[in-house]
Amino acid sequence: MAGDCVGPDVEALTEKMAPGDILMLENLRFHPGEADNDEEFASKLASLCDVYVNDAFAVCHRKNASVEAVTKFVPVCAAGFLLEKELDAFDRALKKPSRPLVAVVGGAKVSTKLTALYNLVEHVDKLIIGGAMANTFLHARGLKLGKSRVEKDLAEDASRIAQCAKERNVPLLLPADVIVAKSPDPDAKPHSVRVDSIPEDTMALDIGPDTRGLFSDALRDAKTIVWNGPMGMFEVDTFADGTNAVAVAIAGSDAFTVVGGGDTVSAVHKAGVSDRLSYISTGGGAFLALMEGKTLPGVAALQRCRE
Repeated sequence: MAGDCVGPDVEALTEKMAPGDILMLENLRFHPGEADNDEEFASKLASLCDVYVNDAFAVCHRKNASVEAVTKFVPVCAAGFLLEKELDAFDRALKKPSRPLVAVVGGAKVSTKLTALYNLVEHVDKLIIGGAMANTFLHARGLKLGKSRVEKDLAEDASRIAQCAKERNVPLLLPADVIVAKSPDPDAKPHSVRVDSIPEDTMALDIGPDTRGLFSDALRDAKTIVWNGPMGMFEVDTFADGTNAVAVAIAGSDAFTVVGGGDTVSAVHKAGVSDRLSYISTGGGAFLALMEGKTLPGVAALQRCRE
């Protein structure tokens, strides 16, 4: 184990290495040249090897020195087997899907997934939106959401996405009922209400029983399902039923199912269905970047090496 990732100490250790030895470098993120995609730093990393293999899908959306610039200085560059699996799974899910293709998008904020939603609505056959981000879409329809989390400044974007779905004849499914409480505390007293009847002193923290059925029915005929983002505050057992129901519905489908994002992966493990999904991505930001239709810098760098 080296005390740094470049420099005299690392060079001294490499000189002592025998065939079969492995040298682990210190965390690259501690070096300022990494995030800056600094070519001088990248060339020092490259001087340590003859072959570079990127098997870190989770960082391929970052234009970092060890991800992008280093490929300019190493004689042989390649993708690892995990990276290959990730890209193959995503290609099968969004680029060459068996249809109907259904995207399930949840989580706390529309703002973090806005570009993904604009991209998805152009490619999917159904779009299911849950979690706190659904509140912004409901707000855009003129509903009052009490103390629920709402990104009011994105209501216009939500309306545009809904309009685009309508123009493409893509069903956009939002919650019909929600589980509300006065706070997200585990000992709160939750109850189900229709989305047009949310009390002023409560907040929506999960999808309701009718919505669980609605979403499950919409998934039934899918041939491909992509899921990113929980349906509510699943970390608290009191508000986990909606996310669990969606997880079970997706796991029980005959579709090719791809799940990505840290919270979503945690949710499927918590629901006990991880072994019944086709593919669970190891990336959060990288998975989202692919959902946005972007080319990952780390992948583009490897492709350039083949040209």
